[in-house]
Amino acid sequence: MDYLYIFGTILFTVYGQLVLKWQISQAGPLPIAFVDKITFLLRQFGNIWILSGFAAAVIAALCWMAAMTKFELSYAYPFVGLTFVLVLGLSAVFFHETITTPKVLGIVLIVAGIIIGSQG
Repeated sequence: MDYLYIFGTILFTVYGQLVLKWQISQAGPLPIAFVDKITFLLRQFGNIWILSGFAAAVIAALCWMAAMTKFELSYAYPFVGLTFVLVLGLSAVFFHETITTPKVLGIVLIVAGIIIGSQG
């Protein structure tokens, strides 16, 4: 049951990243002028999906705090690397982003690190 805290951290982090990418992509390009950039970004706070992404980050942080009461940091933290795996795969599915050989190699190394790190 304690692993649900780590899983919650991963799930809510991935959700937040995907939703932010989705909504920011629909909002258009970032303006060039500094003041216009700030206005553009602040305007995004009126978007319920953007707010849900930030809420997911808060929930992920709460899950992580709970996980820290159950696991050593050096044991739990490598699992956060699964967010990279999930974001890469889901960004290819939802946003048609390219999965290259170097990205796959990086993911393999991350997963190997998680396996090795979780052994002791």
